[in-house]
Amino acid sequence: MAQVSEAQVLEALRTVIDPERGKDIVSLGMLSGLVVRDGNVAFSIEVDPKRGAQAEPVRHAAEKAVERVPGVLSVTAVLTAHRAGGQGQQAPQPAQGHGHAHGGHGHSHGQAQPQEQKPLVPGVKAIVAVASGKGGVGKSTTAANLALAMAANGQKVGLLDADIYGPSMPRMLGISGRPVSHDGRVLEPMENYGIKVMSMGFLVAEDTPMIWRGPMVMSALQQMLRDVNWGELDVLVVDMPPGTGDAQLTMAQQVPLAGAVIVSTPQDIALLDARKGLNMFRRVDVPVLGIIENMSYFCCPNCGHRTDIFSHGGARKEADDLGMEFLGEIPLHIDIRETSDQGQPITVSQPESEHAKAYRGIAKRLWEKIAGNQGPTRAAPRIVVQ
Repeated sequence: MAQVSEAQVLEALRTVIDPERGKDIVSLGMLSGLVVRDGNVAFSIEVDPKRGAQAEPVRHAAEKAVERVPGVLSVTAVLTAHRAGGQGQQAPQPAQGHGHAHGGHGHSHGQAQPQEQKPLVPGVKAIVAVASGKGGVGKSTTAANLALAMAANGQKVGLLDADIYGPSMPRMLGISGRPVSHDGRVLEPMENYGIKVMSMGFLVAEDTPMIWRGPMVMSALQQMLRDVNWGELDVLVVDMPPGTGDAQLTMAQQVPLAGAVIVSTPQDIALLDARKGLNMFRRVDVPVLGIIENMSYFCCPNCGHRTDIFSHGGARKEADDLGMEFLGEIPLHIDIRETSDQGQPITVSQPESEHAKAYRGIAKRLWEKIAGNQGPTRAAPRIVVQ
């Protein structure tokens, strides 16, 4: 297979004309963050935030132009907003202005005024973020099993893999292939085990690094929310990337979250990071629905002896100290790990196991809290940096 060069990609993109400015997007300096690796191409197109979703045809044309280059396996193009300088009064707002589907023309001048916001994902009754303060605590495994447990409990469920840098849901849910689009604009989500799924892992090769800056990540997240045909859902579970960075702030600021679930292991260092994540959601007025203690204890599959490898009960104590609900504990067990690696999460492959019942119990409590809080869509909070 012929190797794709950066020069070939740029040559293809020079054929894409911005209709508003009458020149190609390369000579206009609209292109940024170009990555070409093993036939997989990713780049960002910077547009004026006032244009919003009107620039979508340019993005689509750019993807099609690069797809025609021999040797290209996948193309990922995202729109990011370029905010002109010299505004004086208004500070940069990196989590806004990337082609909103809600209020694309609603930027106020001077003092911000409250305004009614349309839901970013029409048809979705509640969006729940599953988050952690650090990586390696089993957040994605927890998110996948919670989504499947909610579906087993009778809810219509979608799952968004928002971990742009380390998407794991395609493998974890046993889904391969690429999403299709019937109109060239809106993607159809992938499906398995009765839930709808979208992940950056469907759009790029599994071993392709996402060398993207924050604005590109934020734009990609918005497009996976608004440009996917999620349909009518009771709950959209969002598997957040670990930490408290751009992606988390984007979700917290721009998406009307029904609440967040914090996943932590029991040891002190993990709980310290979990507390940071919890406090971040509190600062931006997102309800924290509760804390889950993952890898809570280890039971030997041969003799049944229990060992608290990462200590035990730390998350429960943390929840009590912070006035949060403790949602439950999930053990460190080989079956949970193996079923996830095989693309058959334990909630669906071993539904009568104690572990699956634990996930369903937590999912039942989460739905009770979400359904009890449903009413007018909560407006996404503003983040003011002083």
